[in-house]
Amino acid sequence: MSRHHSTSKGRRKRASEELTEVEWTIMRVVWEQEPCTAGTVQETLAETRAWAYSTVKTTMDRMAEKGFLVVERIRNLQLFRASISEVDAKRAEFRKMLKRAFDGALTPMMQFLIEHESLSTDEVAQLRQFVDKTGAAKKPSR
Repeated sequence: MSRHHSTSKGRRKRASEELTEVEWTIMRVVWEQEPCTAGTVQETLAETRAWAYSTVKTTMDRMAEKGFLVVERIRNLQLFRASISEVDAKRAEFRKMLKRAFDGALTPMMQFLIEHESLSTDEVAQLRQFVDKTGAAKKPSR
């Protein structure tokens, strides 16, 4: 069975799978620098990851197959773009964690953070300010 290469591979099967740790690392670079080549991603990560170009390229090709990346071909150059936004990826990751650890309930998660994660005074103040601001914005006007 031969593989036909089209101009834009990785069309979105609807990426229902979550990103792996390696894919998160690559996506952060793509979100910052898109469109970019696998070589650009490998060079950007060279200081923190000793990944060979072939490892990065193979991973990015698989991410395109999963629907996380779209490949644009210009002659023999392959440019990768994200097909999932950073916000959508974070939302999916958060919902997975919330469902798994807290049965999908936000209040117990917040309580857990406050009671068990040693928030600094500044962090508590920021949370309080955010909650106050959000609560005021949602109050119906009379």
